[in-house]
Amino acid sequence: MSTLTTPVRTPGAARGRRKPKLGWNLLGLLVFVTAGFPVYWMLNTAFKPAKDAIDPDPSVLPTGLTLSNFNRALDIADFWGPVGRSLMVSLAVVLIGMAVGMLAALAISRFAFRGRKIVIVGILAVQMVPLVAMIIPVFLLLNDLGQYDRLTGLIITYLTFILPFTVWTLRGFIVNIPKELEEAAMVDGCSRTGAFIRVVFPLLAPGMVATSVYGFIQAWNEYLYALMLLSQKNQTATVWLGNFTTKHGTEYAPMMAGSTMMAVPIVVLFLLVQRKMAAGLTAGAVKG
Repeated sequence: MSTLTTPVRTPGAARGRRKPKLGWNLLGLLVFVTAGFPVYWMLNTAFKPAKDAIDPDPSVLPTGLTLSNFNRALDIADFWGPVGRSLMVSLAVVLIGMAVGMLAALAISRFAFRGRKIVIVGILAVQMVPLVAMIIPVFLLLNDLGQYDRLTGLIITYLTFILPFTVWTLRGFIVNIPKELEEAAMVDGCSRTGAFIRVVFPLLAPGMVATSVYGFIQAWNEYLYALMLLSQKNQTATVWLGNFTTKHGTEYAPMMAGSTMMAVPIVVLFLLVQRKMAAGLTAGAVKG
């Protein structure tokens, strides 16, 4: 008669397993501190007195709290106008990019046509081109089309680099949705369009949310084209921050206050869609 023996776990083995976890935890903490410190410093500078912001020996911990920097940021130049224009441009880019990008991604993922691989390679190639290399061609083209110093021209420009990103990202999500689900729906009487709306679209929704958020952030934070293609009366929020740098110097505390106010829409958007965004990122990471 054989007896079963349970393995004895020694304290040394348990400590050996804890060491790798401790190392990964320390690495994660280091990454968090590295990524979060600039945000903390922005908030710290935004709420400290202006004279403390230019102190050659600044304090890491808050020395005093004041809202005067926010009042100064709102008084130095029009704030709500640039923010409204940035919001309008970002939303338009996301809506148009998602509508066109979803159809393009669906065509690339579900249909075989001549030149399909060339289209995919072209999408990747467009994303590799530095944005600064296209400033002069874009400026000349918009000037010929009468779209210079117009928000519609800026929207078209943003679509040139956000749309390829959208197509490529949504393609990854659609590929991970089994074709058999659509085929089963079509066998049950759905048309191809009906199968997409009832079966594919609900599964694609988290990926669309994640892609939309990243596209919105790209359009909201873009600075170079907004500076070159718009005059001061049509400037966006990122260009508005340049008003704090004058010939007399830079007002760092009000600038950080303005940056904090600019970050609020992004934070609110992320908090509203964080669950969908997490689900979308997880879905895009799994190959079905």
